[in-house]
Formats: sequence, C-alpha cells, structure tokens
Amino acid sequence: MEPLISIKGLNKSFMGPIDRLHVLKDINLDLHRGEMTAIMGPSGVGKSTLLHILGTLDRPTSGNIFYEGSDIFSLGNDSLAEFRNKTIGFVFQFHHLLPEFNAVENTMMPALISGVVKKEAYRKAEEVLGEVGLSGRLLHKAGELSGGEQQRVAVARALILEPKVVLADEPTGNLDTLTGEELFTLLTDLNKKGTTFLMVTHNEGLASRCERIIRMIDGKIV
Repeated sequence: MEPLISIKGLNKSFMGPIDRLHVLKDINLDLHRGEMTAIMGPSGVGKSTLLHILGTLDRPTSGNIFYEGSDIFSLGNDSLAEFRNKTIGFVFQFHHLLPEFNAVENTMMPALISGVVKKEAYRKAEEVLGEVGLSGRLLHKAGELSGGEQQRVAVARALILEPKVVLADEPTGNLDTLTGEELFTLLTDLNKKGTTFLMVTHNEGLASRCERIIRMIDGKIV
C-alpha cells in the first residue's frame, strides 16, 4: 500500500548567531492511512520542527515530503496553503481559540476559509462538535469552557474538513491528568473511525497506546 506520507532525506537547519544549527538530519519515514503514531524524544531534538514541516507550516532546507505520491513542496505558496487547509488538521498544546467567538464559530473557521457557505459550515461544525461530546456547549465562548472542552473544540476544528491526517503537538500537555486521559481516549476513538494521527508527546503512558512510537535523538530518528 502506498504511504499516505513519505519523507525522503529531510533536513532542516537555521542560521544562528555564530553558526548554522542543524535541527533535522536526513529524516526518512513512511506514515500510512489509519495509523496512530507517536513521536517521542527529549526537548530540542526536532520533534515540533518535523511536525511543522509535515504540516507545511515551514519548508525543509532539503529533502522531500510526498502526500499520496505528490511532492507537496513543489507547490507555490498559495497552492500549498490550499493543500494545508483541506488535507491537514492541527491540534496544538494550546487550543488557540478566538475568545470573541463561540464553539461553533471557532470550529467553522477552516470551512469558511476554504469557501464552504456559512450555513453548510455551521451544520458541519454542529455535527463534529457532537462527535467530540460538545453538543450541549455549541454557543459557549472559549472563556466559558473548561480547558478540556476548549481542547475538544480545537479537535473539532481540526476535523471539520475531514483531513487526511491530524498533526497533534502535545495535545494533552496543558491539561490535568484526568482531562488529558479523556482527550486522548477521544483521539483514539476518532482514530478507530479512520482518522490518521501523528502526535508529538512526552507522555510515555499515552504514547504506549499508539500503534507505533517513533523516537528522535539529536535531529534523527533512532
């Protein structure tokens, strides 16, 4: 089966104040549809940088990333932004909800950006919020929701366009243990329904419940 994502010879470096810092070093990796994969390693080894490049939020210094066989970084910036919006969902440690909007409005945002008409975007937002257990909190603003509920809205926002992959960077890192467990259970339930997840985490217990753990040291997969 062709991988959903195939990473070939990926390198990323930044120019520091004195010399060049090599953050990612010759990364090669295949990710398949329906997998739930954890990336682990000490702070500073390049986990989040790898996730950001996979999400096309940054470009590699060298190497290629193929989504379903297509080299995504051969796209121009506008085409890449459209690809990102329709293909990739993001869940970060901090939910990044807009405080002036309610749960439905925050969830609708990616759909509206992609050109979905408002009525249909609202319907889809209601549906996906129901899937993450928030059907009774649709009109609550971010500040009226608990931390776990806010992160569930962030998950719903990531899912509204039915992305091929969801990239999650420490999605439970800002939550207490019980709430983090509940959120992770939600993610695994969504994975069982077919959503592909790639998650950066420091939590060994949660990572052990993923199908595969990828460990990074010093910018390399070990």
